[in-house]
This record gives sequence, structure tokens and C-alpha cells, in this order.
Amino acid sequence: MLQSPPAPADIRWMNGLTAVLAAVFALLVLLASLRWGVRHPAFAIAAIELRGEMKHTNALTLRANVAPQLAGTFFTMDLDRARAAVESVPWVRHAVVRRQFPNRLSVQVQEHQAAAFWGEEDSLTLVNSFGELFEGNTGDVELSGLPVLAGPSADSALILQAYMALQPQYERLDSSITRLELTARGGWRARLDSGAAVELGRGTPEDLATRNAVFLRTVTQVAADYQRGLSAMVSADLRYAQGYAIKLRGVATVDPAAAAALSATSAAASAAAAPTLVRQ
Repeated sequence: MLQSPPAPADIRWMNGLTAVLAAVFALLVLLASLRWGVRHPAFAIAAIELRGEMKHTNALTLRANVAPQLAGTFFTMDLDRARAAVESVPWVRHAVVRRQFPNRLSVQVQEHQAAAFWGEEDSLTLVNSFGELFEGNTGDVELSGLPVLAGPSADSALILQAYMALQPQYERLDSSITRLELTARGGWRARLDSGAAVELGRGTPEDLATRNAVFLRTVTQVAADYQRGLSAMVSADLRYAQGYAIKLRGVATVDPAAAAALSATSAAASAAAAPTLVRQ
């Protein structure tokens, strides 16, 4: 059987060029179709589905914050930008934003769980259960009874850890910590619901818990020796190596002869809350 002679080189070159151009044209048509498709109004985000337990976050407010960030369609929108918009809403700690074909968004919301107030009385913010500071409505009735923590903001998690270590110890004596502070010099200071101030000294939360446990094992008996209860304690200083000092309302430790030499005013002030050093 006779075979056809090969096509001339210029014909083969033209055929090849035609095939390449046809492929390029088809690719351009495909890209244009895809570009048109992903921008088609049919894929514009039509609804936002919110998930997660939300006690403090208003769904309408959250949607209003997210909607302006939803430039583009289902295919082109920036999910990171949408997530950042959700997390900018007060009380939202973390959000996960996913697409739901063909034109919906699913937003999983995790709220902050308030564990304490933070700062000073005139400028309180909040601390969550992870020890992170966040802005929220500090007038919420559900927050009543939370303690106040204070100190360097970088140490908020450490201060919350110290509170969690100390608070159960006072609860056993029907007392509680209303304020715990880490000072600029590294010392710890607590205030109880009775108004008493407790200097806890330096150390880690574990160190504080150990020192405080020894203090609480004996302070009730010490107060009882003066016919007083723990509620009579004005202050306590646990920074001594071999003991602690306490002040009790109505207990005088001034020597009678020395007290007689004092004026009536200063003697009365000394008797109101005098220090007692207790050896452990």
C-alpha cells in the first residue's frame, strides 16, 4: 500500500501553530468563563449562619459587623478578613468562618468566659478563663461577685492562676478574695471580702498557696486566743521567714506601762488594730 508523502515543513508548522492557537483560545475562553462565573450575582453571599453558645453577643450586631467585610462572592471573598471582623466584636474570643455552597457563610463563635475584672475601679476591663484581657460590658449583672485582679498586663494569666490557687483555701473558712494584685516589685497582695489586707510576699502561685495554707491553718486559733474570729482581722503580713504578723480589731499588744505614757488618742488608735507576730 502506498503511503502519502509527508506534508511539507511549512504546512506542518502551520498546523502546529493552529493547534497551539486553538488551545490558547480555548484556555482563554475557559478562564473568562470561570472569571464570569465566580463573580456572578448568583454566588453573592446571601446569608450568614451563626453557631456556638452566645450569651453576651448580639447576633444582629455580629452580622452588621461582618457584612461590610464580605466583598466579593462565595469564591472570591476574603475569609480571614471576615473572621477578623467577627473577632472584633466585644465578647467574641475566637471565630471560624467557612463557606457553604453556593452562597452562605457558616460562622462558629466562641465567646470569652469572664473569670475576673481587671485594673482599677474607675477603669475596669475583664479577664477570661484563659487569663486573657478583653473588653466587655462590665455592668452585666452576671458579672457581679467576680474578683478584681491587677498588675502588669503581660502577667494576667499568672495572676489568674494565683487567684485560682488561693481562692479555694479561703472558701474553706467561709471567706473569699475580692482583689489580688501583683505589684511592680513582684510582691503579691490580696484583699478579702471582710476588708482585710493580706501581704502574701513573693513567689510563684504554688509558693503562695503553700505559704497561705500554713497561715490559714493557724490564724483562726490565733484570733480565737484573743476572743476574736477571722472577720476581726484587719491585715496580715506573710513575708516573715518564720511566721506572720496580724492585726485584729480591738486587740492591743502595747505594754501597759508604755501605753500609760501615750496620750489617750494615740493609745486608743494603737488598741484598735495592733500587730501580733505569730511564730509558726
